[in-house]
Amino acid sequence: MNSILEQYMPVAEVIAKTFGNDCEVVLHDLTVPQSSVVYTVNNHVTGRNVGQSFNHLITEVLLSQNFTNDYSANYYFHTDDGRLIKSSTLLIRDQVKKVIGALCINIDTTRITENINYLSSLIPQHPDQPSNLNHQQKKMHETEHIQEIANDLIDKIIGNKPVEQLRRDEKVEMVRFMEQKGIFLIRGTIDRVAEKLNISKVTVYSYIEEIKDKK
Repeated sequence: MNSILEQYMPVAEVIAKTFGNDCEVVLHDLTVPQSSVVYTVNNHVTGRNVGQSFNHLITEVLLSQNFTNDYSANYYFHTDDGRLIKSSTLLIRDQVKKVIGALCINIDTTRITENINYLSSLIPQHPDQPSNLNHQQKKMHETEHIQEIANDLIDKIIGNKPVEQLRRDEKVEMVRFMEQKGIFLIRGTIDRVAEKLNISKVTVYSYIEEIKDKK
């Protein structure tokens, strides 16, 4: 594990111990997107296991209106068995400011909702409305960061193997993984994948359609 990410393992432990058994903390190594989970505490909350990949990084973090300063706080999702999870994610950068990981905090709100008066602050709130033009400028800046992170994920997923040695099914599998994780929701990613795989944008779209048809 990257030495920078190792420093967050005690942080994960402290957060989980502070908030108790209903609080899960997951540490991701985003230099290996297909198996990014490298450390978990209280993983009974969502069942995240070491070796699994990220789930909500694109849709609930990078594309969230609340994503700013490399974090998205207090977004919600449901587990397969219907429990409401309150989550926050912080991106982790290395010495040269490249995103290499993420720290995710997942809180099972089942017991929280049984005591609304005590924990009303944990119930979903309406997002703050933009107050001035600085907000728009800030979002443009964040968009550039999001595209940078997405491009880096694409590079890591495709890897360093010469693309001319990749079989068609290997390329389709890479596109399938990226489509499943929501990477293509970010503007410019189709172009990036086409460039990295040395295929046309039309071919990337055909792979995506093929994948959707198989679903």
